[in-house]
Amino acid sequence: MLDIQGLHAWYGKSHVLHGVNFTVRQGEIVALLGRNGSGRSTCAKAVMGMVHAEGSVRFKDQELLGRKPFEIAHLGLGYVPESRDVFPRLTVQQNLLLGRKGSGRGSRWALEDMYAMFPRLKERCAIEAGLLSGGEQQMLTLCRTLMGDPDCILIDEPTEGLAPKIVEQVGQYLTRLKERGIAVLLIEQKLTIAMDISDRVLVMGHGAIVFEGTPDALRANAQVRKEWLEV
Repeated sequence: MLDIQGLHAWYGKSHVLHGVNFTVRQGEIVALLGRNGSGRSTCAKAVMGMVHAEGSVRFKDQELLGRKPFEIAHLGLGYVPESRDVFPRLTVQQNLLLGRKGSGRGSRWALEDMYAMFPRLKERCAIEAGLLSGGEQQMLTLCRTLMGDPDCILIDEPTEGLAPKIVEQVGQYLTRLKERGIAVLLIEQKLTIAMDISDRVLVMGHGAIVFEGTPDALRANAQVRKEWLEV
């Protein structure tokens, strides 16, 4: 579904990605792991047309490089940035409704699905989003993206700063996406959730993929974990 080949990306003159190659198939969760500064977030931004990139990024057999971010989103790619961007003066429910693309096709998701997954959002549906806690804003950002009915979703550090109970909920949320046939690229630092729910894991170091395999294969490879993941 998402096929990345020979991807290079830059911030100005700074060359961040160096020939990244990987795929994410329909109904698959792929975790992209690595230390801060390894290039993981840049990879997601390159896919979404937010940084200068060269190579090939194909989604459902369409080339994405050269397209604008809103065009990429309308093709069926969802992006949840690490920054937890919400519209602070709009209510929770208004934020969720803004996530709809208005394409006219029936969506796999409705407000009721969001509230069922995260009951806290239902309790606070009439509250301005800017008044939510960081964890609640993360839930809202995840759900707003899902309201756009993406076929593939890129999620950058969804568990950052969340309580363990909420982290568990996020894991269940991502598993539900997989069950509905949605492809997930999970950018994460917490090995526990990534290893528990992913079908495959990728490890990035210095802007390149240095390991690709199953969670079990990574568990068995102490050298890769020590060199590229452990502090």
